[in-house]
Amino acid sequence: METNVEIRRLLDVMPASGRMMTKIVIKPEQAKVIDATFPLPWNRERPIYINFDLWRRLTKAQRDLLLLRTVSWLIGVKWFKPDIYQGMAIAGILGTFVESAQADPVGIVVAGGLTTLAMVRIWRTNRSQQTELDADQAAIRVAQRRGYSEAEAAQHLLSAIEGVAKIEGRSGLEFTELIRSQNLRAIAGLSSVSVPESFDK
Repeated sequence: METNVEIRRLLDVMPASGRMMTKIVIKPEQAKVIDATFPLPWNRERPIYINFDLWRRLTKAQRDLLLLRTVSWLIGVKWFKPDIYQGMAIAGILGTFVESAQADPVGIVVAGGLTTLAMVRIWRTNRSQQTELDADQAAIRVAQRRGYSEAEAAQHLLSAIEGVAKIEGRSGLEFTELIRSQNLRAIAGLSSVSVPESFDK
């Protein structure tokens, strides 16, 4: 597998929003097959790091689904969207500036606390188990537009999760991966037990 050819192929597999927001970076020194850091609000570009020496050990379908899942997770992180917590954060920031201008220490503490509370809630929502499951389902939807059936896409993503763990030399799956795997088994029709809706513990 020639790296530049594979990168071009992966860019074709990505949705248009993924091509605009993410960037594939070759990283042969990393121990993970594919990795992406949690995108912070000021990060304009969201890099996806791939160790192509490890990457080539996966099947084409596994690589497709793994990439689509990573892209879906990255573009699914929303720091600025209209909801109550973003509104609280903005109100808290504005309140902090107003109270600072008036030199009101109690007001500054209250406004600062409101901002912190809202930002922590936004952070936790973006790092929740539900966000992980949503990224899997978004990847499967994109894969269906690339010729995979829903069940096939779920099976390939499931086998990719298990394959990556073996390639990376891990003894087993992480907790989040176990939850995702169970959900993917249900989507693929391999299990009648699925993860409850709105699972975000």
